[in-house]
Amino acid sequence: MTGLPGVSRETQGRLETYAALLLKWNPRINLVSKKSLEDMWTRHFADSAQIHQIAPHPVEHWVDLGSGGGFPGLVVAILGQDSGSPKRMTLVESDARKAAFLRVVIRETGINAAVLNDRIEKAKAQQADVLSARALTDLNGLLEFAERHLAPGGTALFPKGARWENELEEAERTWRFTYRLVKSATEDGPVIFAITGVSRA
Repeated sequence: MTGLPGVSRETQGRLETYAALLLKWNPRINLVSKKSLEDMWTRHFADSAQIHQIAPHPVEHWVDLGSGGGFPGLVVAILGQDSGSPKRMTLVESDARKAAFLRVVIRETGINAAVLNDRIEKAKAQQADVLSARALTDLNGLLEFAERHLAPGGTALFPKGARWENELEEAERTWRFTYRLVKSATEDGPVIFAITGVSRA
């Protein structure tokens, strides 16, 4: 598979520009695992697109934490160019080289996104309507970031692997939150948490 089904020609073009830049930069700064590139349209692009699909649109400000190679943040921002949601995307990335890569993709694709090169726990509170993070830390850590950066009434979207139940049990000792689970459309086992109302237990 190359590209994503059901998107406009402009969106497809932007996604392909992003994919080409990922292949070019990855050997130098290891944005994603080398093996995952063999199946990148499913593993990274389709996997990120489903996070855009389950968000409560329209979204004013979406914040992607620990963006790394740009998944899901850049894919969400590219899809948002067509749909008008999210209106704004902020990618938070502490690694200066990865932040440089993200800026190059934003420039080359002409999308509406900004990079915040800072540590998540030090960055100014973002007041995000939607917060996302992929392969960053456990649910406990993610909820701590959500407490800081999610606007009241906002939604956090956190994809998690097959061992998500262990993380949930651990997180519920420290946090109060409401969640619904969406099964991953790209893999059996993983889920996406849609979380609201985060507070300390």
